[in-house]
Amino acid sequence: MSYVDHFKLVDDLVSHLTPAVAGIKDPFLASRYTGFVAVTAVTVYELAVKEILCTFGESKHAVLGNFTRSYFERINGRIRYKVLHGDYVSFFGDKYVRRFKKNVELRERQVLVSKRKSILTSYDNIITWRHEFAHQGQVPKNATYAEAVDAYEVGKEIIECLAISMRR
Repeated sequence: MSYVDHFKLVDDLVSHLTPAVAGIKDPFLASRYTGFVAVTAVTVYELAVKEILCTFGESKHAVLGNFTRSYFERINGRIRYKVLHGDYVSFFGDKYVRRFKKNVELRERQVLVSKRKSILTSYDNIITWRHEFAHQGQVPKNATYAEAVDAYEVGKEIIECLAISMRR
């Protein structure tokens, strides 16, 4: 399965929910959908990260593939950019760390110019909102449903940079 196939789960959900949420007048209820989008978005990010890293490991060597499958089964939401860059990608060597960092910096500049949004901030925000909702039972205080959807869409760029960086 390609890592982008995981995004379809949230993309389809957002397509279904967006018209419904637009009609909700109760801010309390609308805020619950914001948390729900954050949880599902980070879930598919996590699945995509696992897919990318495990596929890479398998392409290098069967033993590395077995190790990556085993290791990355336990990441459980630990996918912030700092962790991806500093921990996971570094397992595979400095060459991939530099490549990932370069790809993220380039894409960050491009998206800042074209959309006036930060892929790094969007990516980390959606993870923060997911954590608040899933682990603390708090709806994201500083995010609307539309902002959560937007952060998910823009944050996908980090996953794309990872995928590009982890090719042989």
